[in-house]
Amino acid sequence: MNPSKPPAEILEIAGHEVRISNPDKVVFPEPGVTKLDLVNYYLAVAEGALRGAGGRPMVLKRFPKGIDAEPFFQKRVPENHPGFIDTATLHYSSGTSAEETVIRDAAGLAWVVNLGCLDLNPHPVRAEDLDHPDELRVDLDPMPGVDWSRIVDTAYVAQEVLDDVGLVGWPKTSGSRGLHILVRIAPHWSYREVRLAAETLAREVENRAPGLATAKWWKEERGESVFVDFNQNAKDRTVASAYSVRSRPDARVSTPLTWEEVRSARPEQFTVQSVPARFAESGDPHAGIDDAAGSLDRLLALAAELGPAEKAPRSGDGSGRRVSVMPLIEVARTKTKPEAETALREWKDRHADVVSLLHPADVLIDGMRGSSSLWYRVRINLQHVPEERRPPQEELIADYDPWAGKEWPVRPVS
Repeated sequence: MNPSKPPAEILEIAGHEVRISNPDKVVFPEPGVTKLDLVNYYLAVAEGALRGAGGRPMVLKRFPKGIDAEPFFQKRVPENHPGFIDTATLHYSSGTSAEETVIRDAAGLAWVVNLGCLDLNPHPVRAEDLDHPDELRVDLDPMPGVDWSRIVDTAYVAQEVLDDVGLVGWPKTSGSRGLHILVRIAPHWSYREVRLAAETLAREVENRAPGLATAKWWKEERGESVFVDFNQNAKDRTVASAYSVRSRPDARVSTPLTWEEVRSARPEQFTVQSVPARFAESGDPHAGIDDAAGSLDRLLALAAELGPAEKAPRSGDGSGRRVSVMPLIEVARTKTKPEAETALREWKDRHADVVSLLHPADVLIDGMRGSSSLWYRVRINLQHVPEERRPPQEELIADYDPWAGKEWPVRPVS
């Protein structure tokens, strides 16, 4: 044995032995949360965490180098997984398939944490029926410059729409800046139909609260509003489920709320240290979610009534590429977010004369999905800069290619 390596901790959980390597490793330096602390957190809230992620195939989002480094996404279950870990084989739109992890008990929660997972990222389907989602997911994603009160207002508009179409929404903090609303549905509809229903919900929220909420898919067209992100319901997409720990410095948790709490709650209240006591005292606000499965019939009828959503214009060069209606320039493509922020600072230094004219939502740093991790694109929307003062498109400050060395079917169609 290597004398410098701390001994592993062997835990007896749900009738299984789970090995926790490096239990004293500090994962969140600011509050001093260790790897074993994370395991104990998930054990304390296991009933709620499994209600959100149990029995569903999940992508393993692993942070082997800590919260300050980019995670990598592992679709395929590790070959040496223990017998208490189930699997399900998903077929992706890219033409690939993957045998993914399915956890069903508290031992499974501890096992994925030992792999370096912080949050749980399940698909909206059960392992027993991979073609019919049983959950519609509403992600309220604020643009820069949008405060918490506007996110809350949008959530209540969404609740009103859900009530009108006979569905029940279950709110939770995202663990970042936004809110999620989960909607259990009967597993009768395809992914395409569920995404259409989610897009229709988003459009109706925008219709009822114009200027507050938006269903515009293209980021540069949203302004300072709350984006009702319907595309989280597309096949292959996952979101952090209830009680997931997020990679924020304060070890923040995506926490289920009652509707009465939504107005007064703040995301920073809910952390690895505070949520177990809340769970022990009050239980899980989403305890009844599985008994509230509804129908999409009324949302799909509304989709037919609204008609197709407006499509972006396409270029006339035969490429089929979308043409932005906004004066966008691209600044950089980078492997990590800190690199993107550095490139943005360099661009601002070059063009200090127009920086004061930019609105918060005009600066776009987008996390883009690569083959196994995120990469970052930096763009500037010059809509608030007079045309004669707009900087031209320049050579990219950084030009990272996440697809270098990879061939189809891994690489998506451009």
